[in-house]
Amino acid sequence: MSDKTEPIGPATVVVVSGGSRGLGLAIVEDILAQGAKVAAFARTVTPELEAVAAAHPDRVVAASVDVTDVKAINAFLKDAESRLGPIDALVNNAAMGQDSLHVHTSPEQIAKIIETNLTAPLLLARAVLRRIMAKGNRGRIVMVTSVCAQRGYSGLVAYSATKGGLDSAMRTLAREMHGRALVNSVAPGFFASEMSSVLGQTQLDTITRRTPSGRLVEPDNIVPVVNTLLFHDTNINGQVITVDGGNSI
Repeated sequence: MSDKTEPIGPATVVVVSGGSRGLGLAIVEDILAQGAKVAAFARTVTPELEAVAAAHPDRVVAASVDVTDVKAINAFLKDAESRLGPIDALVNNAAMGQDSLHVHTSPEQIAKIIETNLTAPLLLARAVLRRIMAKGNRGRIVMVTSVCAQRGYSGLVAYSATKGGLDSAMRTLAREMHGRALVNSVAPGFFASEMSSVLGQTQLDTITRRTPSGRLVEPDNIVPVVNTLLFHDTNINGQVITVDGGNSI
């Protein structure tokens, strides 16, 4: 069987951006539960992530890194490889939210959202993929995007544009890699988090009422999907998997 048609094995060393709280932290904990190693970073390392790292000193590298700081990201990846071994997977989870009509959003804020939510994840994916290819390995990339890329929500124009951009980039990467990596997106609906809390309880209540399942998404609903894309031989590639209780149907 040729190298191109062989299944890509499960992830063994996974980089997780925005891994200090909420969904990112839940993903970190699930990766460890699978027996894999994880390099997690966020702008601020929370006590929860510190505790996880302390409990698994040989399997976790955690650091305070701004996802938009390219030099710091590259230094973090180099350190993670030296301590954990070759990186073969990435969960692009870090992002910043938005709660402002487009006409009221400053050019500086639009630029910051794009830099954080689109440019930085693309550069991080590039860095990880280059490492995978340099080692002659194959890997897996998971973009955490949003249902906002699929339907409109007021106050989220720039945010939605970045998530839609990541989904589009994901499809093209999946084709470019020619079997060297499985590249997919997980698109959560709204769930209780620091980022979605800017929408306000009234708007979240409205979204809940319009959701066929009758409830907002929780991190525990999303983690098994990420787990499948990282660790199972599904041959899923170039796809957006939406987890939103049916709100987008």
